[in-house]
Amino acid sequence: MTLPRRIQWDSLAELEQVCSWIYADEYDTNAKILAVNRMSAWRAITALPHALESTHALLTVILQDTAQQGSTSRLSLRQSYAAAIIRLVNGLVDPLQTRAYARSVASIAAQLGLPAWLVDLRHAATHEDLPSIEVLREAARESMAWLLHNYFLPTLNPTEPRPSQPVPLRPLAPLLKQYKALSKATVRDASLASRYNLDVTRILRDVERWVAEAKVAARGVRWDDGEEVDSRERWALDRLCDALLEKGALVPLAKKKRALSSASLTPVSTTLAIWTPLLTRLQALHRSLPFVLITRITAHLVSQDPSVEQAEARADMIKFDADLSVRDLSYDRCLAGWANWLVETYADESDVSAGLRREDVVISLVTALGPTRNDTGTETKGARDLLKALARGHPNLEKASALMSILPDAPPSAPWKDEDISVMHERLTSILTPPQASGATEAEDIDAQNVHDDAHPPPQGTQEDASADTALPRGWRRISEQDGWKPSPIGVFVPCAAA
Repeated sequence: MTLPRRIQWDSLAELEQVCSWIYADEYDTNAKILAVNRMSAWRAITALPHALESTHALLTVILQDTAQQGSTSRLSLRQSYAAAIIRLVNGLVDPLQTRAYARSVASIAAQLGLPAWLVDLRHAATHEDLPSIEVLREAARESMAWLLHNYFLPTLNPTEPRPSQPVPLRPLAPLLKQYKALSKATVRDASLASRYNLDVTRILRDVERWVAEAKVAARGVRWDDGEEVDSRERWALDRLCDALLEKGALVPLAKKKRALSSASLTPVSTTLAIWTPLLTRLQALHRSLPFVLITRITAHLVSQDPSVEQAEARADMIKFDADLSVRDLSYDRCLAGWANWLVETYADESDVSAGLRREDVVISLVTALGPTRNDTGTETKGARDLLKALARGHPNLEKASALMSILPDAPPSAPWKDEDISVMHERLTSILTPPQASGATEAEDIDAQNVHDDAHPPPQGTQEDASADTALPRGWRRISEQDGWKPSPIGVFVPCAAA
Protein backbone atom coordinates (compact mmCIF):
# COMPACT_ATOMS: atom_id res chain seq x y z
CA MET A 1 0.00 0.00 0.00
CA THR A 2 1.29 3.46 -0.92
CA LEU A 3 1.58 5.67 2.15
CA PRO A 4 0.30 9.24 1.91
CA ARG A 5 2.95 11.89 1.45
CA ARG A 6 2.87 15.50 2.50
CA ILE A 7 3.07 18.20 -0.16
CA GLN A 8 3.61 21.90 0.20
CA TRP A 9 0.85 23.38 -1.95
CA ASP A 10 -2.91 23.05 -1.63
CA SER A 11 -3.36 22.32 -5.34
CA LEU A 12 -1.43 22.38 -8.57
CA ALA A 13 -2.92 25.80 -9.24
CA GLU A 14 -0.81 27.22 -6.39
CA LEU A 15 2.35 25.65 -7.83
CA GLU A 16 1.39 26.94 -11.27
CA GLN A 17 1.05 30.45 -9.84
CA VAL A 18 4.56 30.25 -8.37
CA CYS A 19 5.87 28.99 -11.71
CA SER A 20 4.26 31.92 -13.52
CA TRP A 21 5.79 34.38 -11.03
CA ILE A 22 9.23 32.97 -11.78
CA TYR A 23 9.15 32.44 -15.54
CA ALA A 24 6.42 34.69 -16.99
CA ASP A 25 8.52 37.87 -17.04
CA GLU A 26 12.26 37.73 -16.64
CA TYR A 27 12.45 41.37 -15.52
CA ASP A 28 9.49 41.33 -13.08
CA THR A 29 11.36 41.57 -9.77
CA ASN A 30 8.21 41.92 -7.66
CA ALA A 31 6.80 38.64 -8.99
CA LYS A 32 10.05 36.84 -8.21
CA ILE A 33 9.97 38.23 -4.66
CA LEU A 34 6.45 36.82 -4.27
CA ALA A 35 7.72 33.43 -5.49
CA VAL A 36 10.62 33.46 -3.00
CA ASN A 37 8.28 34.39 -0.14
CA ARG A 38 5.82 31.66 -1.07
CA MET A 39 8.57 29.00 -1.21
CA SER A 40 9.92 30.25 2.12
CA ALA A 41 6.47 29.74 3.63
CA TRP A 42 6.33 26.23 2.18
CA ARG A 43 9.75 25.44 3.65
CA ALA A 44 8.51 26.52 7.08
CA ILE A 45 5.73 23.91 6.85
CA THR A 46 7.73 20.94 5.58
CA ALA A 47 10.90 20.06 3.70
CA LEU A 48 10.93 21.13 0.06
CA PRO A 49 11.77 18.78 -2.81
CA HIS A 50 15.30 19.22 -4.07
CA ALA A 51 14.11 20.94 -7.24
CA LEU A 52 12.15 23.56 -5.30
CA GLU A 53 14.99 23.97 -2.79
CA SER A 54 17.41 24.65 -5.66
CA THR A 55 14.92 27.00 -7.32
CA HIS A 56 14.57 28.95 -4.08
CA ALA A 57 18.36 29.21 -3.65
CA LEU A 58 19.04 30.27 -7.25
CA LEU A 59 16.19 32.75 -7.32
CA THR A 60 17.36 34.32 -4.04
CA VAL A 61 20.85 34.84 -5.47
CA ILE A 62 19.43 36.27 -8.69
CA LEU A 63 17.40 38.81 -6.69
CA GLN A 64 20.49 39.74 -4.67
CA ASP A 65 22.44 40.20 -7.89
CA THR A 66 19.69 42.42 -9.31
CA ALA A 67 19.64 44.59 -6.17
CA GLN A 68 23.46 44.99 -6.16
CA GLN A 69 23.98 45.97 -9.81
CA GLY A 70 27.00 48.30 -10.06
CA SER A 71 28.55 47.15 -6.79
CA THR A 72 32.32 46.75 -6.86
CA SER A 73 32.40 43.79 -4.45
CA ARG A 74 31.09 40.65 -6.13
CA LEU A 75 32.85 37.93 -4.17
CA SER A 76 29.81 37.17 -2.02
CA LEU A 77 27.62 36.90 -5.13
CA ARG A 78 30.07 34.54 -6.83
CA GLN A 79 30.19 32.36 -3.73
CA SER A 80 26.38 32.33 -3.46
CA TYR A 81 25.97 31.44 -7.14
CA ALA A 82 28.58 28.69 -6.86
CA ALA A 83 27.02 27.22 -3.72
CA ALA A 84 23.54 27.13 -5.30
CA ILE A 85 24.82 25.40 -8.46
CA ILE A 86 26.94 22.92 -6.49
CA ARG A 87 23.94 21.96 -4.35
CA LEU A 88 21.77 21.62 -7.47
CA VAL A 89 24.15 19.20 -9.21
CA ASN A 90 25.00 17.19 -6.08
CA GLY A 91 21.36 16.88 -5.05
CA LEU A 92 20.44 15.47 -8.46
CA VAL A 93 23.36 13.04 -8.68
CA ASP A 94 23.77 11.75 -5.12
CA PRO A 95 20.36 9.94 -4.86
CA LEU A 96 21.37 7.80 -7.83
CA GLN A 97 24.61 6.61 -6.17
CA THR A 98 22.83 3.76 -4.40
CA ARG A 99 24.99 0.77 -5.31
CA ALA A 100 28.27 -0.65 -4.13
CA TYR A 101 30.30 0.92 -6.94
CA ALA A 102 30.25 4.69 -7.49
CA ARG A 103 29.69 6.16 -10.93
CA SER A 104 31.08 9.35 -12.33
CA VAL A 105 29.03 12.50 -11.80
CA ALA A 106 29.30 13.32 -15.51
CA SER A 107 27.73 10.03 -16.63
CA ILE A 108 24.74 10.40 -14.30
CA ALA A 109 24.26 14.06 -15.21
CA ALA A 110 24.37 13.20 -18.90
CA GLN A 111 21.55 10.71 -18.54
CA LEU A 112 19.56 13.21 -16.49
CA GLY A 113 19.86 15.68 -19.36
CA LEU A 114 21.83 18.14 -17.23
CA PRO A 115 24.26 20.22 -19.34
CA ALA A 116 27.79 18.87 -19.07
CA TRP A 117 29.33 22.29 -18.60
CA LEU A 118 27.34 22.72 -15.36
CA VAL A 119 29.10 19.61 -14.03
CA ASP A 120 32.45 21.07 -15.05
CA LEU A 121 31.57 24.37 -13.38
CA ARG A 122 30.59 22.52 -10.22
CA HIS A 123 33.98 20.77 -10.22
CA ALA A 124 35.82 24.05 -10.81
CA ALA A 125 33.92 25.87 -8.08
CA THR A 126 34.67 23.06 -5.64
CA HIS A 127 38.32 22.23 -6.38
CA GLU A 128 39.70 25.05 -8.58
CA ASP A 129 39.44 28.82 -8.91
CA LEU A 130 36.01 30.32 -8.43
CA PRO A 131 34.39 31.02 -11.84
CA SER A 132 33.70 34.58 -12.91
CA ILE A 133 30.43 36.31 -12.20
CA GLU A 134 29.43 36.28 -15.88
CA VAL A 135 29.87 32.51 -16.14
CA LEU A 136 27.96 31.96 -12.91
CA ARG A 137 25.06 34.15 -14.07
CA GLU A 138 24.79 32.15 -17.28
CA ALA A 139 24.93 28.92 -15.29
CA ALA A 140 22.11 30.16 -13.05
CA ARG A 141 19.94 30.99 -16.08
CA GLU A 142 20.69 27.56 -17.59
CA SER A 143 19.85 25.86 -14.30
CA MET A 144 16.54 27.70 -13.98
CA ALA A 145 15.63 26.68 -17.54
CA TRP A 146 16.48 23.05 -16.75
CA LEU A 147 14.29 23.14 -13.64
CA LEU A 148 11.40 24.54 -15.69
CA HIS A 149 11.50 21.76 -18.28
CA ASN A 150 12.38 18.89 -15.94
CA TYR A 151 10.43 19.71 -12.78
CA PHE A 152 7.74 22.38 -13.12
CA LEU A 153 6.27 21.39 -16.48
CA PRO A 154 6.23 17.60 -15.80
CA THR A 155 4.68 18.23 -12.36
CA LEU A 156 2.00 20.56 -13.70
CA ASN A 157 1.26 18.30 -16.70
CA PRO A 158 1.81 14.71 -15.47
CA THR A 159 -0.13 13.15 -18.38
CA GLU A 160 2.17 14.52 -21.06
CA PRO A 161 4.99 12.15 -22.10
CA ARG A 162 8.42 13.07 -20.87
CA PRO A 163 11.14 13.83 -23.39
CA SER A 164 13.35 10.96 -24.40
CA GLN A 165 16.78 10.59 -22.87
CA PRO A 166 19.46 12.49 -24.82
CA VAL A 167 22.09 9.78 -24.15
CA PRO A 168 21.10 6.22 -25.18
CA LEU A 169 21.90 3.22 -23.03
CA ARG A 170 25.24 1.70 -23.99
CA PRO A 171 25.23 -1.97 -25.07
CA LEU A 172 25.92 -4.65 -22.47
CA ALA A 173 27.02 -7.40 -24.88
CA PRO A 174 30.72 -6.33 -24.99
CA LEU A 175 30.97 -6.49 -21.19
CA LEU A 176 29.37 -9.94 -21.09
CA LYS A 177 31.72 -11.11 -23.84
CA GLN A 178 34.78 -9.94 -21.88
CA TYR A 179 33.51 -11.56 -18.72
CA LYS A 180 32.84 -14.85 -20.51
CA ALA A 181 36.34 -14.94 -22.01
CA LEU A 182 38.06 -14.31 -18.67
CA SER A 183 35.81 -16.65 -16.71
CA LYS A 184 36.22 -19.44 -19.27
CA ALA A 185 40.01 -19.09 -19.08
CA THR A 186 40.00 -19.39 -15.28
CA VAL A 187 37.67 -22.41 -15.41
CA ARG A 188 39.96 -24.21 -17.82
CA ASP A 189 43.13 -23.29 -15.90
CA ALA A 190 42.65 -22.57 -12.19
CA SER A 191 46.20 -21.15 -11.94
CA LEU A 192 45.03 -18.10 -13.93
CA ALA A 193 42.45 -17.11 -11.31
CA SER A 194 44.84 -14.86 -9.38
CA ARG A 195 46.06 -13.20 -12.57
CA TYR A 196 42.56 -12.38 -13.86
CA ASN A 197 40.98 -11.64 -10.49
CA LEU A 198 41.28 -7.86 -10.81
CA ASP A 199 39.99 -7.89 -14.39
CA VAL A 200 36.95 -9.99 -13.47
CA THR A 201 36.21 -7.71 -10.52
CA ARG A 202 36.44 -4.67 -12.78
CA ILE A 203 33.98 -6.17 -15.27
CA LEU A 204 31.56 -7.07 -12.48
CA ARG A 205 31.67 -3.44 -11.37
CA ASP A 206 31.08 -2.28 -14.93
CA VAL A 207 28.03 -4.54 -15.21
CA GLU A 208 26.64 -3.13 -11.98
CA ARG A 209 27.28 0.40 -13.24
CA TRP A 210 25.41 -0.52 -16.42
CA VAL A 211 22.39 -1.57 -14.34
CA ALA A 212 22.56 1.75 -12.50
CA GLU A 213 22.71 3.60 -15.82
CA ALA A 214 19.71 1.64 -17.06
CA LYS A 215 17.75 2.68 -13.96
CA VAL A 216 18.53 6.30 -14.74
CA ALA A 217 17.52 5.79 -18.37
CA ALA A 218 14.18 4.42 -17.16
CA ARG A 219 13.14 7.71 -15.57
CA GLY A 220 9.44 8.23 -16.21
CA VAL A 221 8.72 4.53 -16.79
CA ARG A 222 5.81 3.45 -14.61
CA TRP A 223 4.24 0.05 -13.97
CA ASP A 224 0.82 -0.70 -12.53
CA ASP A 225 2.09 -2.96 -9.76
CA GLY A 226 4.70 -0.89 -7.95
CA GLU A 227 6.34 2.38 -7.12
CA GLU A 228 8.43 4.31 -9.60
CA VAL A 229 11.72 3.27 -7.97
CA ASP A 230 10.81 -0.42 -8.20
CA SER A 231 9.58 -0.02 -11.75
CA ARG A 232 12.86 1.57 -12.85
CA GLU A 233 14.79 -1.36 -11.39
CA ARG A 234 12.43 -3.82 -13.07
CA TRP A 235 12.93 -2.08 -16.41
CA ALA A 236 16.71 -2.20 -15.96
CA LEU A 237 16.62 -5.89 -15.02
CA ASP A 238 14.49 -6.64 -18.08
CA ARG A 239 17.16 -5.09 -20.30
CA LEU A 240 19.83 -7.05 -18.40
CA CYS A 241 17.96 -10.33 -18.89
CA ASP A 242 17.54 -9.64 -22.60
CA ALA A 243 21.31 -9.36 -22.90
CA LEU A 244 21.87 -12.52 -20.85
CA LEU A 245 19.45 -14.52 -23.01
CA GLU A 246 21.13 -13.58 -26.27
CA LYS A 247 22.97 -16.41 -27.99
CA GLY A 248 26.58 -16.31 -26.95
CA ALA A 249 25.81 -15.42 -23.31
CA LEU A 250 23.99 -17.94 -21.11
CA VAL A 251 23.25 -20.01 -24.22
CA PRO A 252 26.43 -20.91 -26.17
CA LEU A 253 26.61 -20.21 -29.87
CA ALA A 254 27.57 -23.80 -30.77
CA LYS A 255 24.70 -26.25 -30.44
CA LYS A 256 27.02 -29.02 -29.26
CA LYS A 257 27.91 -26.91 -26.20
CA ARG A 258 24.27 -26.55 -25.16
CA ALA A 259 24.14 -30.02 -23.64
CA LEU A 260 22.47 -30.33 -20.25
CA SER A 261 23.25 -32.53 -17.30
CA SER A 262 21.99 -36.06 -17.79
CA ALA A 263 20.88 -36.38 -14.15
CA SER A 264 18.65 -33.31 -14.20
CA LEU A 265 17.54 -30.56 -16.53
CA THR A 266 20.35 -28.15 -15.59
CA PRO A 267 23.38 -26.74 -17.44
CA VAL A 268 26.61 -28.71 -17.25
CA SER A 269 29.13 -27.91 -14.53
CA THR A 270 31.46 -26.01 -16.89
CA THR A 271 28.75 -23.61 -17.98
CA LEU A 272 27.63 -23.10 -14.39
CA ALA A 273 31.20 -22.35 -13.30
CA ILE A 274 31.45 -19.63 -15.95
CA TRP A 275 28.24 -17.74 -15.21
CA THR A 276 27.49 -18.48 -11.54
CA PRO A 277 29.82 -15.76 -10.14
CA LEU A 278 28.11 -13.07 -12.23
CA LEU A 279 24.59 -14.24 -11.42
CA THR A 280 25.41 -14.57 -7.72
CA ARG A 281 26.86 -11.04 -7.55
CA LEU A 282 23.90 -9.51 -9.37
CA GLN A 283 21.38 -11.45 -7.30
CA ALA A 284 22.97 -10.20 -4.09
CA LEU A 285 22.41 -6.61 -5.24
CA HIS A 286 19.07 -7.18 -7.02
CA ARG A 287 16.96 -9.75 -5.17
CA SER A 288 14.33 -9.96 -7.90
CA LEU A 289 16.77 -10.87 -10.70
CA PRO A 290 15.99 -14.66 -10.66
CA PHE A 291 12.26 -13.95 -10.84
CA VAL A 292 12.67 -11.53 -13.76
CA LEU A 293 15.02 -13.89 -15.60
CA ILE A 294 12.65 -16.86 -15.23
CA THR A 295 9.74 -14.71 -16.35
CA ARG A 296 11.59 -13.78 -19.54
CA ILE A 297 12.60 -17.42 -20.17
CA THR A 298 9.10 -18.86 -19.69
CA ALA A 299 7.62 -16.11 -21.86
CA HIS A 300 9.92 -17.20 -24.68
CA LEU A 301 9.33 -20.92 -24.18
CA VAL A 302 5.53 -20.64 -24.37
CA SER A 303 5.47 -18.09 -27.21
CA GLN A 304 3.86 -19.46 -30.34
CA ASP A 305 5.73 -17.38 -32.91
CA PRO A 306 9.35 -16.22 -32.58
CA SER A 307 9.67 -12.46 -32.50
CA VAL A 308 11.23 -10.46 -35.28
CA GLU A 309 14.31 -9.74 -33.20
CA GLN A 310 14.84 -13.45 -32.53
CA ALA A 311 14.41 -14.22 -36.22
CA GLU A 312 16.97 -11.58 -37.20
CA ALA A 313 19.44 -12.87 -34.63
CA ARG A 314 18.89 -16.43 -35.82
CA ALA A 315 19.60 -15.32 -39.39
CA ASP A 316 23.12 -14.34 -38.37
CA MET A 317 23.83 -17.45 -36.31
CA ILE A 318 22.21 -20.21 -38.34
CA LYS A 319 23.47 -19.79 -41.89
CA PHE A 320 21.74 -22.78 -43.43
CA ASP A 321 18.28 -22.18 -41.96
CA ALA A 322 16.12 -20.92 -44.78
CA ASP A 323 12.93 -20.67 -42.74
CA LEU A 324 13.47 -18.16 -39.91
CA SER A 325 10.16 -19.07 -38.29
CA VAL A 326 11.46 -22.51 -37.22
CA ARG A 327 12.19 -22.64 -33.51
CA ASP A 328 15.68 -23.48 -32.31
CA LEU A 329 14.87 -26.42 -30.04
CA SER A 330 18.38 -26.66 -28.60
CA TYR A 331 18.19 -22.99 -27.62
CA ASP A 332 14.82 -23.53 -25.94
CA ARG A 333 16.03 -26.59 -24.07
CA CYS A 334 19.13 -24.76 -22.82
CA LEU A 335 16.93 -21.91 -21.55
CA ALA A 336 14.72 -24.47 -19.82
CA GLY A 337 17.81 -25.83 -18.07
CA TRP A 338 18.74 -22.38 -16.80
CA ALA A 339 15.18 -21.79 -15.56
CA ASN A 340 15.20 -25.09 -13.68
CA TRP A 341 18.57 -24.24 -12.13
CA LEU A 342 17.32 -20.83 -11.02
CA VAL A 343 14.28 -22.36 -9.34
CA GLU A 344 16.36 -25.04 -7.64
CA THR A 345 18.86 -22.43 -6.44
CA TYR A 346 16.77 -19.43 -5.43
CA ALA A 347 13.19 -20.66 -4.89
CA ASP A 348 12.80 -21.15 -1.15
CA GLU A 349 10.32 -20.00 1.47
CA SER A 350 12.79 -17.60 3.07
CA ASP A 351 13.19 -15.57 -0.13
CA VAL A 352 9.61 -14.36 -0.36
CA SER A 353 10.65 -10.80 -1.19
CA ALA A 354 12.07 -11.91 -4.52
CA GLY A 355 8.69 -13.23 -5.64
CA LEU A 356 10.12 -16.53 -6.94
CA ARG A 357 8.07 -19.63 -6.08
CA ARG A 358 8.15 -23.01 -7.77
CA GLU A 359 4.36 -23.25 -7.68
CA ASP A 360 3.94 -19.94 -9.51
CA VAL A 361 6.27 -21.03 -12.32
CA VAL A 362 4.41 -24.35 -12.70
CA ILE A 363 1.02 -22.59 -12.76
CA SER A 364 2.17 -20.17 -15.44
CA LEU A 365 3.44 -23.02 -17.60
CA VAL A 366 0.27 -25.11 -17.18
CA THR A 367 -1.88 -22.10 -18.01
CA ALA A 368 0.12 -21.29 -21.14
CA LEU A 369 0.28 -24.92 -22.31
CA GLY A 370 -3.44 -25.57 -21.84
CA PRO A 371 -5.85 -27.00 -24.42
CA THR A 372 -6.40 -23.62 -26.06
CA ARG A 373 -3.08 -23.79 -27.91
CA ASN A 374 -3.21 -24.91 -31.51
CA ASP A 375 0.49 -25.56 -32.16
CA THR A 376 2.34 -28.84 -32.18
CA GLY A 377 4.03 -30.41 -29.18
CA THR A 378 7.44 -29.99 -30.80
CA GLU A 379 7.26 -26.20 -30.61
CA THR A 380 6.64 -26.33 -26.85
CA LYS A 381 9.01 -29.19 -26.04
CA GLY A 382 11.30 -26.96 -24.00
CA ALA A 383 8.41 -25.66 -21.90
CA ARG A 384 7.05 -29.17 -21.32
CA ASP A 385 10.48 -30.48 -20.30
CA LEU A 386 10.80 -27.60 -17.85
CA LEU A 387 7.36 -28.35 -16.43
CA LYS A 388 8.26 -32.00 -15.83
CA ALA A 389 11.58 -31.08 -14.22
CA LEU A 390 9.97 -28.55 -11.86
CA ALA A 391 7.21 -30.98 -10.84
CA ARG A 392 9.56 -33.93 -10.24
CA GLY A 393 9.63 -34.85 -6.55
CA HIS A 394 6.61 -32.70 -5.63
CA PRO A 395 3.39 -34.80 -5.57
CA ASN A 396 0.96 -31.91 -5.94
CA LEU A 397 2.88 -30.41 -8.83
CA GLU A 398 3.25 -33.81 -10.48
CA LYS A 399 -0.55 -34.08 -10.60
CA ALA A 400 -0.75 -30.72 -12.35
CA SER A 401 1.96 -31.78 -14.76
CA ALA A 402 0.19 -35.09 -15.48
CA LEU A 403 -2.90 -33.19 -16.64
CA MET A 404 -0.96 -31.88 -19.62
CA SER A 405 -0.53 -35.43 -20.99
CA ILE A 406 -4.25 -36.27 -20.90
CA LEU A 407 -5.68 -33.00 -22.18
CA PRO A 408 -6.89 -33.29 -25.78
CA ASP A 409 -5.05 -31.30 -28.36
CA ALA A 410 -6.87 -28.29 -29.74
CA PRO A 411 -8.27 -28.87 -33.23
CA PRO A 412 -6.27 -27.12 -35.91
CA SER A 413 -7.92 -24.00 -37.20
CA ALA A 414 -8.48 -24.11 -40.97
CA PRO A 415 -7.96 -20.90 -42.93
CA TRP A 416 -11.06 -18.94 -43.95
CA LYS A 417 -12.38 -19.31 -47.46
CA ASP A 418 -14.86 -17.38 -49.59
CA GLU A 419 -17.33 -20.28 -49.35
CA ASP A 420 -17.42 -19.92 -45.55
CA ILE A 421 -18.49 -16.29 -45.87
CA SER A 422 -21.24 -17.29 -48.30
CA VAL A 423 -22.57 -19.91 -45.87
CA MET A 424 -22.61 -17.35 -43.08
CA HIS A 425 -24.58 -14.90 -45.25
CA GLU A 426 -27.12 -17.61 -46.11
CA ARG A 427 -27.60 -18.49 -42.45
CA LEU A 428 -27.99 -14.84 -41.52
CA THR A 429 -30.57 -14.33 -44.27
CA SER A 430 -32.57 -17.34 -43.12
CA ILE A 431 -32.59 -16.03 -39.54
CA LEU A 432 -33.71 -12.53 -40.54
CA THR A 433 -36.38 -13.74 -43.00
CA PRO A 434 -39.88 -13.77 -41.36
CA PRO A 435 -41.83 -17.04 -41.49
CA GLN A 436 -44.29 -17.60 -44.37
CA ALA A 437 -47.94 -16.91 -43.55
CA SER A 438 -49.25 -19.82 -45.59
CA GLY A 439 -47.30 -22.57 -43.95
CA ALA A 440 -46.26 -23.60 -40.46
CA THR A 441 -43.04 -24.97 -39.17
CA GLU A 442 -42.60 -28.45 -37.88
CA ALA A 443 -42.55 -27.19 -34.28
CA GLU A 444 -45.84 -25.33 -34.84
CA ASP A 445 -47.43 -28.49 -36.29
CA ILE A 446 -46.32 -30.41 -33.21
CA ASP A 447 -47.76 -27.72 -30.88
CA ALA A 448 -51.04 -27.68 -32.79
CA GLN A 449 -51.25 -31.46 -32.64
CA ASN A 450 -50.59 -31.36 -28.87
CA VAL A 451 -53.33 -28.75 -28.33
CA HIS A 452 -55.79 -30.80 -30.39
CA ASP A 453 -54.95 -33.91 -28.38
CA ASP A 454 -55.47 -32.03 -25.10
CA ALA A 455 -58.88 -30.75 -26.23
CA HIS A 456 -60.02 -34.13 -27.59
CA PRO A 457 -58.21 -36.89 -25.77
CA PRO A 458 -58.55 -40.21 -27.59
CA PRO A 459 -59.99 -43.22 -25.82
CA GLN A 460 -57.41 -45.14 -23.90
CA GLY A 461 -56.10 -48.24 -25.50
CA THR A 462 -56.71 -47.00 -29.06
CA GLN A 463 -54.22 -46.57 -31.87
CA GLU A 464 -54.57 -42.74 -31.64
CA ASP A 465 -52.86 -42.88 -28.25
CA ALA A 466 -49.86 -44.57 -29.81
CA SER A 467 -49.87 -42.20 -32.80
CA ALA A 468 -49.94 -39.21 -30.42
CA ASP A 469 -46.82 -40.50 -28.73
CA THR A 470 -45.10 -40.94 -32.06
CA ALA A 471 -45.85 -37.29 -32.96
CA LEU A 472 -43.85 -36.09 -29.97
CA PRO A 473 -40.09 -35.55 -30.18
CA ARG A 474 -37.86 -38.51 -29.48
CA GLY A 475 -37.46 -39.21 -25.77
CA TRP A 476 -40.80 -37.67 -24.77
CA ARG A 477 -44.13 -39.38 -23.98
CA ARG A 478 -47.54 -38.12 -23.00
CA ILE A 479 -48.88 -39.05 -19.56
CA SER A 480 -52.54 -39.25 -18.58
CA GLU A 481 -54.64 -39.44 -15.42
CA GLN A 482 -54.09 -43.20 -15.47
CA ASP A 483 -50.38 -42.46 -14.88
CA GLY A 484 -51.25 -40.30 -11.89
CA TRP A 485 -51.29 -36.93 -13.61
CA LYS A 486 -53.68 -34.33 -12.19
CA PRO A 487 -54.53 -30.97 -13.75
CA SER A 488 -53.34 -28.02 -11.66
CA PRO A 489 -52.86 -24.25 -12.09
CA ILE A 490 -49.57 -22.97 -13.48
CA GLY A 491 -46.97 -22.70 -10.76
CA VAL A 492 -48.53 -25.29 -8.46
CA PHE A 493 -46.64 -28.55 -8.06
CA VAL A 494 -48.74 -31.65 -7.59
CA PRO A 495 -46.64 -34.82 -7.16
CA CYS A 496 -47.77 -37.84 -9.11
CA ALA A 497 -46.90 -41.48 -9.09
CA ALA A 498 -45.22 -41.34 -12.51
CA ALA A 499 -42.78 -38.67 -11.29
